[in-house]
Amino acid sequence: MIYIYNCYGGTHSSALAAAYHLKKLPFGRKPTKDEILNTDAFNQLSPKEMGKLVFHGLDEEGSKVYTIGRGSSKAVIPAMLGILEMFEKNGTLNDRVIFSNTSPTVPVAMTFGGLFSRRLKIDFIGVPLLVLGAQQSYQNVIKLVERTKNHAKMTSSLIEVLDNGFTD
Repeated sequence: MIYIYNCYGGTHSSALAAAYHLKKLPFGRKPTKDEILNTDAFNQLSPKEMGKLVFHGLDEEGSKVYTIGRGSSKAVIPAMLGILEMFEKNGTLNDRVIFSNTSPTVPVAMTFGGLFSRRLKIDFIGVPLLVLGAQQSYQNVIKLVERTKNHAKMTSSLIEVLDNGFTD
């Protein structure tokens, strides 16, 4: 199984989802500032890296966990889906793939934090907003990860795209 969490920049909500999926962040409490800022890829990717798959690790079942930033493109996920469908038709797709959109979990603080920090390079404003947003959204991110993992167990499809209640 391959999980690909995706959001606008690939460096905030999707990075948090990957960390929760891999049990690198706590489930029973709000994460601390240090835990958030030390999350793999959190607030580290530049806008130029949108569209790049970032590997985060293997989960307890041996499934691969990735993230990707879509940017403002509505074509990234459909293009990846098209390639995977081609492999599926050729019989060369060896893993099931779940795309899970983490954008519905993003609060306003995280949106503006990402804008200030990644786009405008004003970290003294952006980073505190990102931490606040990550702390505000942690329960929603955990629920999204749990729904994603449960969906993966229930589906027989080789490829799934979960919009999670959000449409671009």
